[in-house]
Amino acid sequence: MDRTSRRAVLAGIGGVSALSLTGRIGAQQEGREVLLGIVQPESGDLGELGTPIADGAELPARELAAVGSEFSVDVQREDTQTLSEAGISAAQSLVDAGYPMFTGAAASDVTIPVAEEVAIPNQVVMCSPASTSPDITDLVDDDFVFRTAPSDALQGDVIAEVAYEERGWDRGASLHLNDAYGVALSTVFENRFEELGGEITATEAFEPEQPSYTSVLESVLADDPDFLLVIAFPVSGIQIFRDFYAGFDPDLPVIVTDGLIEDDLPESADNPMDNVLGTAPAAAGPEVDAFTESYEDEYGRSPGVFNAHGYDASAVMILANVRAGDNDGVAVRDEIRAVANPNGEPVGPSDFPEAVELAAAGEEITYEGASSVLEFDDNGDMRGVTYDIVEFGDFELEVVDQIDFEG
Repeated sequence: MDRTSRRAVLAGIGGVSALSLTGRIGAQQEGREVLLGIVQPESGDLGELGTPIADGAELPARELAAVGSEFSVDVQREDTQTLSEAGISAAQSLVDAGYPMFTGAAASDVTIPVAEEVAIPNQVVMCSPASTSPDITDLVDDDFVFRTAPSDALQGDVIAEVAYEERGWDRGASLHLNDAYGVALSTVFENRFEELGGEITATEAFEPEQPSYTSVLESVLADDPDFLLVIAFPVSGIQIFRDFYAGFDPDLPVIVTDGLIEDDLPESADNPMDNVLGTAPAAAGPEVDAFTESYEDEYGRSPGVFNAHGYDASAVMILANVRAGDNDGVAVRDEIRAVANPNGEPVGPSDFPEAVELAAAGEEITYEGASSVLEFDDNGDMRGVTYDIVEFGDFELEVVDQIDFEG
């Protein structure tokens, strides 16, 4: 287990005046410390995406510190290394230190065992900003597992419909990670594609971070599909595309999923990737502009995939914590929907410190997020989500369409 950092967030987002408190916070709440863990892959196959997600997850705490909020947030970041055992150790270290909640994990293959072995038995709330496996919906979790990322039960349908109905491709092949994320997403895609009338010519699973993927590419492309679906994370994806462009038809259409929506992927693969399009959950919430401005001001770069989801996951747990008035997992769990689902005054990233005040005073609020409106269903999943359709070309990525789902 790699411990990245532990600190009370006391600096960042300079130049903001002290928060003007209204006196609505009870005496027992004034000066209280909120404990927030962040469990993300800051190394390993998903490391290139994990650190920006973790930065997004830490941003609400930095915003409170910058305005002199009555609430300090003690943030402890832990690195899962994109490995289940490391993720379990990371989450357990937070539990042992008394943290009642954490934002994480990212890879579904890490989130599921972390939930089953750490969060659920220890009654600690976890909210994943990036785990999309449909298997998470059905966890017997006593309502301790939430996610701001949508289920791949939706993304698989999006991919199939884009390929068959919009692009007119009849025959597809799938190359996917051999884990909970890859297997589940590929299965949803295959089932929907066949329902629409398409043919799956081949499906191949692969292990992450291998030195070559040439042989598995030869196998999955043997029957000349109209397109190839690649479900991977960045480190493996870079090698897959290097091998693909070195030995296969560079004009064959390829669809990638959220794990490969990475601005640096074409440069890393040394190819403009003009034949590639992708799908990913969009940051399409009513407060996305406020979040984007805050993220860019703090980190000096634009947010990427799942960064807004990381912010929203932390923000809603902080609000639940201050509303509950206790660093206790059960208490936080019981207030999540009270601060997120439609209940009262709209709040969000544009006025997060004021939202914390209102929550601490017991006011009725509705957190409207950067990633979505953030309404949780009975399984802790999002009720409404939006997907980006992304086209690669000339070493750049461009969102060309969006598809909305309402639960």
